[in-house]
Amino acid sequence: MSRRPDAAARAALRAYREAPLGDRLHVLVRWLTCPFPPVVEVLPSKGRVLEVGCGHGLFSGYLARRSPGLQVHGVDIDADKIAVAAAAEPLTGGRLDFAVGESGSVPEGPWDAVVLVDVLYLLDEAAQRSLLGSCASVLAPGGVLVVKDMATRPRWKAGWNAMQEALSVRILKITEGSPEFVFTDPDERARWLVAAGLEDVRARRLDRGRVHPHHLLVGRAPR
Repeated sequence: MSRRPDAAARAALRAYREAPLGDRLHVLVRWLTCPFPPVVEVLPSKGRVLEVGCGHGLFSGYLARRSPGLQVHGVDIDADKIAVAAAAEPLTGGRLDFAVGESGSVPEGPWDAVVLVDVLYLLDEAAQRSLLGSCASVLAPGGVLVVKDMATRPRWKAGWNAMQEALSVRILKITEGSPEFVFTDPDERARWLVAAGLEDVRARRLDRGRVHPHHLLVGRAPR
């Protein structure tokens, strides 16, 4: 799985050229360490997509550039990150926008897709399940819920990831959220998606050649 930025990624990264150095470095490292392309591939190419917990907006910006038929809306509880994301937004011609959201809240739909990328571990297990249920409830008929998060296996990758997140959240304060992390087994999250009424729930590992236990879950709302 190549880490080399494709044309859409290069454009998305260039959008931060006026951002503070720390933010530019953060989005670059984010691209290098997170497998964005396979997440985009399971999303629709047309319609309305909501990203919950968008941070600096890199994934949303990449998605909007990869799929010109999409209208992408990103929300995050961190107002400073949303300000950085919004400053880069005009380069996408108005197909991308950002807003500050309240923790645990989800903008009203219907959305053709809702995506969360490395968000759930910052919540306790009950809040994770509640948020996924809220995301499922705002999907349009046939819409997809896409969850890219970290798995609990293999253990050495999970341990490495937990150590890195502790540095980011507790020491460097890069990421908003609880200082206690809850990495839930993907099989358990898959059961939550089924309980939320989603169908055709599929799982896929994305960690080949990477030191982090990336994992993807996709569920579809009934038509």
